Formats: sequence, structure tokens, C-alpha cells
Amino acid sequence: MMTMKKLKRKILVILSNRLNRSQKPCCFELDCDDKGNILQQRPLRAQPKEARFDEVWENDEGKTDIASTHRFKRKYRHPLERPKRG
Repeated sequence: MMTMKKLKRKILVILSNRLNRSQKPCCFELDCDDKGNILQQRPLRAQPKEARFDEVWENDEGKTDIASTHRFKRKYRHPLERPKRG
């Protein structure tokens, strides 16, 4: 029998406010499985400095938590996204 390893993705979620740029953006780190289910969610004190994420999502509607947010935009080639291997 062949067992498949579950792939885990680290995702950075940035919640900002496009109408009030003086409001500090909120950042969350998500651990997701290969199907997109959220396994763990951690709020971050500040935006990370190093590129260690598989994907970066952003919402600029001024929300403060992920549960009240309905839409995210995937940011391709974001500076905090880890370069693809291959």
C-alpha cells in the first residue's frame, strides 16, 4: 500500500485598509493542507522581514479578522513569497 505525504502550505494573509492608509495592517500566518483547509491560524505582531511563505493573500477592505473577510486577492511574486523550486 502506498501512503501519500500530506503537503503543508504556509500562507501570509495581510488585512489592510485602502481608504485609511494610517491604519496599521494586520498580518496572519496560516498553515493549510493540500486541499486548502486551514489547519492553524496565528496572528503576527508585525509584517515579517524574510521570504518564508508559499503564498501571500491580501484584503484591503479594512477588516480586522479573517472570519469577517469574504474575499482575498492572491499576490503573485510578492517580496515575502518564497521563490519556487523547480
